[in-house]
Amino acid sequence: MEIKMPKLDVAMTEGTFLGWLVPDGAAVTEGEGLYNVGTDKVETEIPAPADGTLRHGDAEVDENYPVGTVLGTLEVS
Repeated sequence: MEIKMPKLDVAMTEGTFLGWLVPDGAAVTEGEGLYNVGTDKVETEIPAPADGTLRHGDAEVDENYPVGTVLGTLEVS
């Protein structure tokens, strides 16, 4: 399952990746915080959509990415 830059509001076209909250290869549970995203209006924690193992992608901290950009993957268990 791809972990993507979310669209937090209707006007959002990109967001700032603020970093992972769990290490690469860690087991996560649905609802657990995976990473933080910032916009010009808000900073928010994005939860895991399912149970699985997180694999970090190539996203760089404090870089802007368009909505829908793949930041990592979740190997669903």
